[in-house]
Amino acid sequence: MANKKFNLKYMVFLPLVLAITIFLWAVPVTFFGIDSLTVVQQRVIALFVFAALMWIFEIIPNWSTSLVVIVVALLTVSNKGISFFCDPQYGTLVPYGRIMSSMADPVVMLFLGGFVLAIMAERYGLDVTMARALLKLFGTKPEIVLLGFLVMIAVFSMFMSNTATAAMMLALLTPVLSKLPADDKGKVGLALSIPVAANLGGIGTPIGTPPNATAQGALEQAGYAISFDQWCIHMIPYVLLMILIAWFILRFMFPFKTKKLVLEIPETKVKKDWKLYVVWITFVGTILLWATEQLTGINSNVVALIPLGVFTATGLFGKNEIKEINWTVLWLVAGGFCLGYCLQDTGLAKVLIQAIPFGSMSVVVVLVIAGLVCYFLSNFISNSATAALLIPILIVVASGMADPSASNNAQFLSLGGTQAMIVFVATCASIAMLFPISTPPNAIASSTGMVDTRDMTKVGLLIGFIGFVLGYFWLTKIFPFA
Repeated sequence: MANKKFNLKYMVFLPLVLAITIFLWAVPVTFFGIDSLTVVQQRVIALFVFAALMWIFEIIPNWSTSLVVIVVALLTVSNKGISFFCDPQYGTLVPYGRIMSSMADPVVMLFLGGFVLAIMAERYGLDVTMARALLKLFGTKPEIVLLGFLVMIAVFSMFMSNTATAAMMLALLTPVLSKLPADDKGKVGLALSIPVAANLGGIGTPIGTPPNATAQGALEQAGYAISFDQWCIHMIPYVLLMILIAWFILRFMFPFKTKKLVLEIPETKVKKDWKLYVVWITFVGTILLWATEQLTGINSNVVALIPLGVFTATGLFGKNEIKEINWTVLWLVAGGFCLGYCLQDTGLAKVLIQAIPFGSMSVVVVLVIAGLVCYFLSNFISNSATAALLIPILIVVASGMADPSASNNAQFLSLGGTQAMIVFVATCASIAMLFPISTPPNAIASSTGMVDTRDMTKVGLLIGFIGFVLGYFWLTKIFPFA
């Protein structure tokens, strides 16, 4: 089976992707029917299509595709690429430093800081200590314990990798699940609380999930920066409301028979020395600085490097810990930023705005279609890859509608403008949870053997639909950023 999949990817999909890319790269510029399109801009279009197809078919790992995109962009559309290709007569070239900076974009550094905090929290038992403290508040009634797990997983997912959170919570839930009778449907609800809360919780902060980082970075590039605390103030209430809705859905679909549930989370044995105190103080201090960005004036991307500086200077974070950082996510996000830079710096974004009448389209239709496309794709390919692909394009769409001369400008601004559109799309990526393949937390829940794909899809559809509708009104009417 694995060999068949391998052959299909490399014998069918790869030649198809390369053929389409080469075709778009080599045809005359007039083929696209866009006035003033340059050869360099044509190459960016071909590069976009290549990235989209490679991410959709996952012929090579998604992060590898991002690296290939960066390298090809450097060689063919930068001012320091292959001289035969990179001649100014073919159009405006991208400064090579600009493309390379996508690997160290401030938002990539923000994510890096989040990974460092998560690694140290796990190593020094902060995660389990906080889990014990939180779950003590929820007693022994199964329905309240379910709510406790949903809230706790969501909180952890705001600051840790969704996958790491799901894996940790599965370890805590396993002894609880084993105590429930085989015919107690509540077991399914508890198992599903892992992906549901992990996926929803990540929406709450810019570091909660890669689509958020992609959205924040793209908005910053376009001049619509959202600070860490602004994001949290707007999106954490949405997350809490969705968690409450998810609790009612899980309780209704998978009612408990058991009347009492006792949780026994083993206490981690961590030596109480100066190292533990350094980790605690740095962890809490970093969160506080992120939450008070408007007050202190310290940019959240700068704050993200504080834990890395403190932990490396004190010897707590060395070469072994560096290996634990999820570099693949950082590289994947960087690929999205690279595509965004190429769109803007070659002038392709401006050309597309002029060629396609975004300014006369119905704003509601554009928002809904953008959200639906993101939601659909995220159920089948990585939500990080989906965001990296769609958000740079949607920034162009938003720019067209934000233009004062656009006929739909007033309606667009009244619905939250560019910030509402991009954050809504990032949210749609996170609420996509129909299948075990949709997100790693879904796969982890499926691995328990207690969740049928049919049950996961039913819950995913309900939460996805409610999350989509609520997200649209939340960001455009109830609590817009603008």
